[in-house]
Amino acid sequence: MQFGIFTVGDVTTDPTTGRTPTERERIKAMVAIARHAEDVGLDVFATGEHHNPPFVPSSPTTMLGYIAAQTSRLLLTTSTTLITTNDPVKIAEDYAMLQHLADGRVDLMMGRGNTAPVYPWFGKDIRQGIPLAIENYALLRRLWEEDVVTWEGRFRTPLQQFTSTPRPLDGVAPFVWHGSIRSPQIAELAAYYGDGFFANHIFWPTEHFQSLIRLYRERYEHYGHGSADQAIVGLGGQIFIRKNSQDAVNEFRPYFDNAPVYGGGPSLEEFTEATPLTVGSPQEVVDRTLTFRDHFGDYQRQLFLIDHAGLPLRVVLEQLDELGEILPTLRAEFAKDRPAHVPDAPTHASLVEARRAAPGTAAAIGEPRQPVRDTVTGRAFDPAASS
Repeated sequence: MQFGIFTVGDVTTDPTTGRTPTERERIKAMVAIARHAEDVGLDVFATGEHHNPPFVPSSPTTMLGYIAAQTSRLLLTTSTTLITTNDPVKIAEDYAMLQHLADGRVDLMMGRGNTAPVYPWFGKDIRQGIPLAIENYALLRRLWEEDVVTWEGRFRTPLQQFTSTPRPLDGVAPFVWHGSIRSPQIAELAAYYGDGFFANHIFWPTEHFQSLIRLYRERYEHYGHGSADQAIVGLGGQIFIRKNSQDAVNEFRPYFDNAPVYGGGPSLEEFTEATPLTVGSPQEVVDRTLTFRDHFGDYQRQLFLIDHAGLPLRVVLEQLDELGEILPTLRAEFAKDRPAHVPDAPTHASLVEARRAAPGTAAAIGEPRQPVRDTVTGRAFDPAASS
């Protein structure tokens, strides 16, 4: 079980002081947060990708490469890499380069993006979001798995005898998660390839994400990658911890009430009841987080959002200290009664070992068997047709 944090990189005014950090301050703060995450014993740091204010992480690989040089153990990943608006060739090259720089401490999460204006900024049509995600990802896999690629599809110019450089570290591509808030087609895509599926899990009720994860698990087994409970699942969550529960509520409330993503909606109490947001004592956070396994089964990665809504860096680092203190308890409790056949989250080392044990297989993940089928419309999309 991997534990970590993810950031969306928002630049938000602190409602208790009226001060808004500069973009430089926010970027530097994200680096400091990642370094401290390693210090307190967390496994993973993830950054989002955004191309619109008030967000700053428009270049995840630049930030993760910088963090890689200042850490030694932390696994570096994204909480969204936009598979729809980024060129698959550039993704293939950027993340292979990052693999080499970080000595394999890299994976990434693909997402199609829900910010409508981003699509035309990069010359794409949001109405083609799902077909773009399917075609671009199929090309990305080929670029990582094949030394020379000839390809033609619907959404970009053809490739003739193209080699992406550098090649993936040790011949093994970064492990891929597919993230989704609401799209069953993305759960289907993850299942088809035997990739991981990450449920954002921070804004919508538990029942919604249970449905997505159930679909992913069922289709993962359908495509022959293993039993449903062996599917690779990750979850998001939001926490704010203080030793005393009421102190946590009192301190976090102005941030919740004034944050653009929350403001004007349900109350803090209503939102906490309906979503996994947990504001309280260390024990309350432990108890609430452990219920996730009851809702979703054994899973592999838990990422918490702790640095948004204008919280100052000092408070975020204190939150990391609090999280570090409960981390041994979370690890021990999640390990209890975990079936032996449920796999750990893949790492570069485990993927290299798996490939050595099964020579001749594709890098990181096996070849799919059938066309991807849109479970909503029933339409089939065959990635192999783009060749």
